[in-house]
Amino acid sequence: MKRVVFLLLLSFQFTVSQVDIKHVVYFETDKYSIPETELHRLLLFLDNIESVDISKVSIYGFCDDRGSHSYNMILSQNRANSIKEVFTNNEFDESLITNIDGKGELLLKIVKENEIQKIRGLNRKVEIIVSPIYPPRRNNFDSSKLEQILNGELKVGDKILLENLLFERGYSYLIPESRDILARIAKILAKRKDVHFTIVGHVCCTNGERDAIDGNTKKRNLSFARAKYVYDYLASKGVRKRRMKYIGMKRKFPLGGPQRFDRRVELLVTEVGN
Repeated sequence: MKRVVFLLLLSFQFTVSQVDIKHVVYFETDKYSIPETELHRLLLFLDNIESVDISKVSIYGFCDDRGSHSYNMILSQNRANSIKEVFTNNEFDESLITNIDGKGELLLKIVKENEIQKIRGLNRKVEIIVSPIYPPRRNNFDSSKLEQILNGELKVGDKILLENLLFERGYSYLIPESRDILARIAKILAKRKDVHFTIVGHVCCTNGERDAIDGNTKKRNLSFARAKYVYDYLASKGVRKRRMKYIGMKRKFPLGGPQRFDRRVELLVTEVGN
């Protein structure tokens, strides 16, 4: 009996973990620009799927039943494209977006005559469907191990991932829970006067060799800006600047797994013992 219950629980967990995550964005009549309130909701949705290991994203645009079929097909496609643009501009991996389709008009299903406008309003929309990977790939970070590595024997060429030192999506500053980690790293590196290193910045999501856009400066140099953020912080905490350099690597070396783990910096040891 216990075995049966255990198997049922596993089956339930498996089913729940694979459920698609959905979000709907609503539009004004004949418009494909995203209303401000809907944009705010969409950005919150992007925040909510930060920790999800994503297999694919589908974006489907729709219109109400007014207008010709050809007009509605173009409008619904433009609505889908506007959502995709928000994903792209906010450091989301474009390669995960497998469908960006305008589906045209949705038929009007009248329940009561006075509900026609409400129903049409609900039909002017884009549906976003996020499909998770199951089981999710994991990055087994352990901050205590990081401190042991930094305090231990290092050699030229060592590349040290600054575990859990994660950045806000689209910006060059850390998420709140990572700030204490950087403070602990700074204390160790201030004492390790024998080690010289390069701070290597990365971004989560761009196509090809492009860098992402820094939300503060609007420049396409986010991986560089993240490395400089850490450089400036370490310097302010007593790490000599002559021991450090910083570079941005764009998205040349993704880790795999949830996207937030690629918003990172690493240390490349360049000199030991002087």
